[in-house]
Amino acid sequence: MKNIVLFIFVILLAVTPLFLQKDAAFEGADGQAEEVIGEIAPTYEPWFHTIWEPPSGEIESLLFSIQAAIGAIVIGYVIGYGRARKKYSSNTERK
Repeated sequence: MKNIVLFIFVILLAVTPLFLQKDAAFEGADGQAEEVIGEIAPTYEPWFHTIWEPPSGEIESLLFSIQAAIGAIVIGYVIGYGRARKKYSSNTERK
């Protein structure tokens, strides 16, 4: 029961801002930082440019989502491995 309540709470946290700010434009921090740098130092030139730029924003979002999923899998594996090692090493010591 506790897990269901927590799951519903997480969904509400994710969905509520979409209803509170209906006309809000969700921008990334990179774009906002670029605007501020342009205001502070209009003659600023980047040190390097990207090697490849995705053809569309959807592809960029897809790649970012894949990167986040891979990171979550790695973190989950490391945490699970550590917990299992701790659990099974303590069981063998008790016998």
